[in-house]
Amino acid sequence: MKCHRCGKGMKFAKGLKFNQSKIDGWRCGCGETYFDPGQAQKILLLNKLKKEAIKIRLGRIRSNLILRVPKAVEDALGWEKGKEVTLRIKEKEIIVGI
Repeated sequence: MKCHRCGKGMKFAKGLKFNQSKIDGWRCGCGETYFDPGQAQKILLLNKLKKEAIKIRLGRIRSNLILRVPKAVEDALGWEKGKEVTLRIKEKEIIVGI
């Protein structure tokens, strides 16, 4: 990848700091940094979701009550069908952990 500022080649780097997270990207000797767009988008979405309360609808499959998680949350957390999560009940709150 070439740097848009100086035109030199950039080196791939892991663990670049982006919004209190570490992601992959490219770094140039002139100081210019480019982040992996997929990883950066995921972090921006997580930050957005942390700032707002998310309404989740309850459903039922046979005798089991299910939580329907919005697609944005699924994508941001990397959840997929069959993944196990931990559910904790704390007073009047439910905490779902990865």
